Amino acid sequence: MPLRTGHVGLNVTDLDRSLAFYQVALGFRLLGESKEEDRRYAFLGAEGGDDRPVLTLWQQARGSYDNTRAGLHHLALEVDTVEQVRAYESSLRAYGVEFAYEGVVAHREGSASGGIFFHDPDGTRLEIYAPSGTDGAPAPSATAPTCGFF
Repeated sequence: MPLRTGHVGLNVTDLDRSLAFYQVALGFRLLGESKEEDRRYAFLGAEGGDDRPVLTLWQQARGSYDNTRAGLHHLALEVDTVEQVRAYESSLRAYGVEFAYEGVVAHREGSASGGIFFHDPDGTRLEIYAPSGTDGAPAPSATAPTCGFF
């Protein structure tokens, strides 16, 4: 039987701040949480989805994301269309998020897939992409995946 990703767990420094970001800016639903002082965490599910956790936030980090350490490089979230990517881009801009690249960019030069690249409140690198629809969009690097350079 092939393995599938069940959910992703991220360490955060401030659960309340991260919950606001993932719920308001990205539309995740709160499925459950622990408010115990030394055991704060939250299970988040997809908007309109079932009650399976997609993302778990753990208030365990003492500092922001460090891309020089082994572990998560970035979290990529897929949507069906480039129009949905642009809708998330608008929502994130309204939330005050800064982007790694301007607008929707292709994964590679000439690629039909691509998306937007940004950071969560702790600096964790995030991507929202569509598998097609970005034909003709610029790619920050012609020789390597866009997601590798932010």
